[in-house]
Amino acid sequence: MTNDQSDKTFHPNRRGFLGVAAATGAASLAPGVLIGTAATTTALAEASEPASSQSVDASASTIAAKLPSPVPGYLSFGPDEARFVEVMVNVMCPADALTPGGVDCGLSAYIDRQLAGGFGKGARVYMRGPWREGKPELGYQLPLTPEQFFKAGLAAADAACQKLNGKAFSELDESGADRFLHEIANGKVTDERVQLASWFNELVYPLFEQACFADPVYGGNVGKVFWKAIGYPGLPAVHSQDMVDFRGKPFPGAADPKSIADFA
Repeated sequence: MTNDQSDKTFHPNRRGFLGVAAATGAASLAPGVLIGTAATTTALAEASEPASSQSVDASASTIAAKLPSPVPGYLSFGPDEARFVEVMVNVMCPADALTPGGVDCGLSAYIDRQLAGGFGKGARVYMRGPWREGKPELGYQLPLTPEQFFKAGLAAADAACQKLNGKAFSELDESGADRFLHEIANGKVTDERVQLASWFNELVYPLFEQACFADPVYGGNVGKVFWKAIGYPGLPAVHSQDMVDFRGKPFPGAADPKSIADFA
């Protein structure tokens, strides 16, 4: 995976993604920019494979057993939407010797809560129109909240999967689901109403990144598992003198990261 802003397509090599994050610090938690067209606006207004060896499975199971349980229940997703998202985050974050799968890491819970909250409801998005086709740098141009756009994309992607594969996305095997996500990200799967490549690369993937590295109080990064994987100490990283004293060196506090909850 890459943090290069000129390349926002999906590159699901999670080990590479964690390596880049470790080198550059915690991932940005700013919501992604969404890109729409006039055609999309009109229509919508109307309406790498997971590791499988026994040793890796055993390691992932051991790690999962030690983590707190993800926040139960969904606030935004319906049953079909939840199934799609759970399969998706497990493909994008497969269980291995470092972490359990995406669902056990709380990634689907984080995305659900972001969509159910102010971000998903468009609290900071101008929603009064006019809805004209705009240049990509103008950002979000749809008469939809991020939650509505996310759900419209889920429905469109699942319909496309049914058409291409004869089954729902949640019914695909791991390799098939992985391949389908690549096809969406690369613009090879299209829908007349929803720009699926923009939906995935500019909304879904940024939420996935945030879910991995946000404070665990928001539902993802359960047990600070991703912070531990990259040696990030959590809130103590805001201590400016520590940044000076330990620049380029392992930070002792990274062995026991601290979240917001630890200071409550």
